[in-house]
Amino acid sequence: MNKTARRDFLKLLGGAAVGAPLLGRGAATAAEAVAQSSGSARPVVTADVCVFGGTSGGVIAAVQAAKMGKRVVLLEPGRHLGGMTSGGLSAVDIGDPRSVGGLARDYFTRLAATVGKQLAWDKAFVSKGGGPATGGAFAIEPHSAEQLFNDMAEQAGVVVHLEMRLAKVRKQGARIAELWTEAGPIFRAGIFIDATYEGDLMAKAGVSYTLTREGNAKYGETYNGIHYTEKYRPRTNHQKPGPSGRVPGGQGVWDRDLPLDPYLKPGDPASGLLALVQAGEPGVQGEPAPGVQAYCYRLCLTTNADRLAIAPPPDYDPRRYELVARFIAGCLALGDDMDLRWFSKHDPLPNGKWDFNTATFGGNLPGASWAWPEADYARRAEIAKEHEHYHRGLLHFLATDPRVPEKVRADMRRFGLPRDEFTDNGGWPHQLYIREARRMVSDLVLTEHHTFGRKVAPQSVGLGSYGTDTHEIRRIVKDGVVAREGKTAGGRDGAPPYAIGYGAIVPKAAECENLFVTFALSASHTAFSSIRMEPVFMVVSQSAATAACLAHDTQVPVQQLDYAKLAARLKQDGQILEWRGK
Repeated sequence: MNKTARRDFLKLLGGAAVGAPLLGRGAATAAEAVAQSSGSARPVVTADVCVFGGTSGGVIAAVQAAKMGKRVVLLEPGRHLGGMTSGGLSAVDIGDPRSVGGLARDYFTRLAATVGKQLAWDKAFVSKGGGPATGGAFAIEPHSAEQLFNDMAEQAGVVVHLEMRLAKVRKQGARIAELWTEAGPIFRAGIFIDATYEGDLMAKAGVSYTLTREGNAKYGETYNGIHYTEKYRPRTNHQKPGPSGRVPGGQGVWDRDLPLDPYLKPGDPASGLLALVQAGEPGVQGEPAPGVQAYCYRLCLTTNADRLAIAPPPDYDPRRYELVARFIAGCLALGDDMDLRWFSKHDPLPNGKWDFNTATFGGNLPGASWAWPEADYARRAEIAKEHEHYHRGLLHFLATDPRVPEKVRADMRRFGLPRDEFTDNGGWPHQLYIREARRMVSDLVLTEHHTFGRKVAPQSVGLGSYGTDTHEIRRIVKDGVVAREGKTAGGRDGAPPYAIGYGAIVPKAAECENLFVTFALSASHTAFSSIRMEPVFMVVSQSAATAACLAHDTQVPVQQLDYAKLAARLKQDGQILEWRGK
């Protein structure tokens, strides 16, 4: 088809941009694919780069591509931009600030400046007990975080499409030709970026992925597969916890392990399991197993007088929290001076607000997350509501149940939902914390050998620096008591920041030549537990967008991109690709 004929053809489609680039060697254009394969009357939106997922990484990717002069569309299935960074994760774990560069550093710097803070990016973070420590976790109000994402997208000229649920993907050979939404337009582009937490675009494009904890033998790891930590070390230090909820010289009180009876009738397995305990065999340490990390809501609560009450769920039943009551009794028997931090680590935010994290019995609901990655949108909405109802019920239990110490009840009653946060959802966060879902399996699989610094991933596109932080997969019975299976914390033994290789964000060439995957990237379960932090997601997404633009310009499969050119542009844009600190 010559240029004149092609232009006329595009005009006939209505809405397809004139002069859109060809998808590859000898391939039809995406617009032609629409006509040939679907006969659809839907509008067709064309772009150079299409980013699916308006998460923190998705916004950064779209902004970077726009800054490089490309026509960009950003599609988000929900109604908000920013994912967890604007959806309740108001004290973001950065790891070593010196490992974060580019637009991620710019974003957090601008965000901190809205409340008069300056982040020390050139210094290693030294923990001062949590909270809004300079150079470490930032502390900010969610609505400010979302507003900055909106501003960045608008300022860069990114075309944002909200409430765009993915229905299907059409491919031509090993290239994505078009992305169909459930009820909206068809989107076509030269390059696609999957910036969802779930890897939804990747999956519909036929790219290999896993939902299995591989087991230690597969990659020679230590923390993969079924995992139990050493438990029940008595804590003799009963000092009052500091602002972060950590006891000086002792373990964190928000992560308190002690033996709990799991049965409805204590000591009687025949009586059945308590609510919040899952059935199943404990399994063998290190063996492969299904299951993803527990999800939760990260709440923004306030002590301000003008707060919304945290209403219990419509089906509230205190019997659901019998296991929590036994936990309380066990802590009191050990002499714990309990307060609210036994149930939720919480860090101060500006204007009388607090970021509530999870705890031994906090917002996490192990097992309820397992179905999420493969579920459709309707089922995901049900799973999200299940988590909300559990969490609302727990907070109501802590505020009202006579088995809860009065000190804890009084502490809980001080808090409510802010009126100025998540205003279209009654103050409750709109984003469930998807800690792990699908993980791509590509030619490069990052493992704990990379995150521990024993191997260096080739062709770095950014650095990770956080510990191996895996939230529990199951809460089951082992040796007659409740066990939190799958949980790890720490696990890098002071290893320095590590490279995330380019090969981990591109699929196998035979599976897809024009796709990047930036959250559900190619990593083992245990390596992903370190990589999964929001700042790393943003860094890697900027690098993917840069690579997308270069691949678009040179019309090569993403797997064949000239890395030297990519690295030069990443460094030009302030990305940090190798660790030179101490």
